[in-house]
Order: sequence, then structure tokens, then C-alpha cells
Amino acid sequence: MQEAMDKAIAFLEEKGIGRGKVQYRMRDAIFTRQRYWGEPLPVYFKGDLPYLLPEAVLPVVLPEVDKYLPTETGEPPLGRAQNWVYETEDGVYPLEKSTMPGWAGSSWYFFRYMDAKNEEAFVSPEAAAYWGAVDLYIGGAEHATGHLLYSRFWTKFLYDRGFVPIQEPFQKMINQGMIQGRSNFVYRVKGENTFVSYGLREQYDTAAMHVDVSLVYQDVLDVERFKAWRPDLKDAQFILEDGQYRCGVEVEKMSKSKYNVVNPDQIIQRYGADTLRLYEMFLGPLEQFKPWNTNGIDGVAKFLKKLWRLYHPGGSFSVSEEARRVRS
Repeated sequence: MQEAMDKAIAFLEEKGIGRGKVQYRMRDAIFTRQRYWGEPLPVYFKGDLPYLLPEAVLPVVLPEVDKYLPTETGEPPLGRAQNWVYETEDGVYPLEKSTMPGWAGSSWYFFRYMDAKNEEAFVSPEAAAYWGAVDLYIGGAEHATGHLLYSRFWTKFLYDRGFVPIQEPFQKMINQGMIQGRSNFVYRVKGENTFVSYGLREQYDTAAMHVDVSLVYQDVLDVERFKAWRPDLKDAQFILEDGQYRCGVEVEKMSKSKYNVVNPDQIIQRYGADTLRLYEMFLGPLEQFKPWNTNGIDGVAKFLKKLWRLYHPGGSFSVSEEARRVRS
């Protein structure tokens, strides 16, 4: 495609009916953030006009504040700082109260890792030449829109200024697939305060309704917790299957509005952190979209328990020469 574009531009220029032009686009122009944490912007104001601080007074350091919350009048947290001003011979001027976003600093921090103890420069030419670009960048497509965009911006800027020998920050990029949510549904009989179990729903005129997945285990609804979750449904009636209310299932994007966001703390509380980590490893290929379906997490927990019992009979942690010889 690039070759075709170059030829088309050359043709237009040869005919005198057009000329080539380089355009740079920043897709996210909303750079400032109204929060405390972040690099302060080296800007002060005379009236409503912004001016850059002179290089001699840099860097600007975040000041002490009583709390990291907006002020009562709606200003950013830096509005709480005392003497957050720039003093000159002709007056005292307020400093910018917004800070830079997270990717402002994190987009070029990998250069600092190359030469972390250098007190003269963020990276020496020798270290930058030795390490070069990052071999592999792994990030989600939505995250990369901001972070990768600014990484390329900063790297090309530093290259143009002669500070680094590379124009591209990363040699290869992989976007991991989005983790999708596994939504659960209950089925309400239209016009009534009655809910029908999934297998019986076709016998009634029902409407599906999202239910919080924390109230569901192995697609079985905890009816009492559901009533407490929705006080307006505390008197609802439930038509069950074999004594249980079974929910419908659909794989969708994780969203609070769909009540399918899973809190890892609940899984850790029930199964432990090691089970959660191993379950994540078995979700599937890195690049593909994957549904977060913890119905199979029991198998991972049983595997880890079996592995533990193999090396620690009786369940308690034990290490002995006899056990080592037997298993070797």
C-alpha cells in the first residue's frame, strides 16, 4: 500500500495537480489530568495566559497536600498546596494545578532502566546503544492506543534531539485478547413478580434480566442473596428445576452494567491466590479473546491439592530426606 501511495503522490506532483505532505496526528489530545499523582506541568499563568517555566527552575516537584482529593470548590488536588506559585521580580503567579497523565512518564521509562544509576543523564549514549529498542511489547489494544502512541512520540522526539539512537521504541508488539465476561440471566414472567428457571422459561412469556455473577455458582442462583441484592424483588416467587434455580448464560464484554465483572478477591478467598494464577495461565492463547468462566476453576484447585499431597502427605507442610529420595 505504501508503494502505491508513493507512486500516486509522484504522479500528482509530476502532473502539477498536487503535492505530497506529511501530517502528524495525535488521536488523544486530552493530555492533562485533574489529579495529584503525575508529573507537574512546568507552566504558570499571568492572567489567563500560560507561560513555560525557565529551565533553570526545573524540575517541578509535587508539593505536600493535606489529602489527595479535589478541593471543596472543585479544583484539582494541587489546589490544596500552600504557596503553589512561581515568584518573579515582577510578581507572584499561580502554577498549573493539573498534572500529566500516567503515560507521560511511563512511555519512556524503559530508557531509564538501561542506566538507572546515572546521575548525569537519564541514559548514557553507550547504554542506549547497547540495549536498543525493547524486544517485545505486550499490551491490550485499548491500552496501546494511549501508551504506545506516546511511547513512539517520546522516542522520536528524543531521537530528533540526539539523546537516543532509535526511532521506534519496540521491535515487536502483541495485543493480548480481551477477557470477556460470562453473564448470567434470570427470567421474569412478564407482568408478574415470578422468575422461571432456565430450562422452564419457554413454557412462560418471560423477559431475560442480567443478574450479578457473584450471586451465581456453577450457574445456580443463590435465591436468598438475590432477594437481598434487589430489595424490590424480595417477595418474588421462583419456579425451580430439581430444587434449584438455574440461570442462563451468555459471553459478553465485561461491564458493570451487565453485572459480569468478577472480583479476584472473591476467588482468592475461596480457592487461594495460586489457584487463581494457574487458572489464568490456562485461559487460552494470548492473542485470542477469552471468556472468564470460573466454572472450571474447581479442576485447577483439585489439581493443586493433589500436587500438594504428593509432596506433603497428610496435608501439612513437611520436608524430609526420606520424602526427597522416594520422589526422586
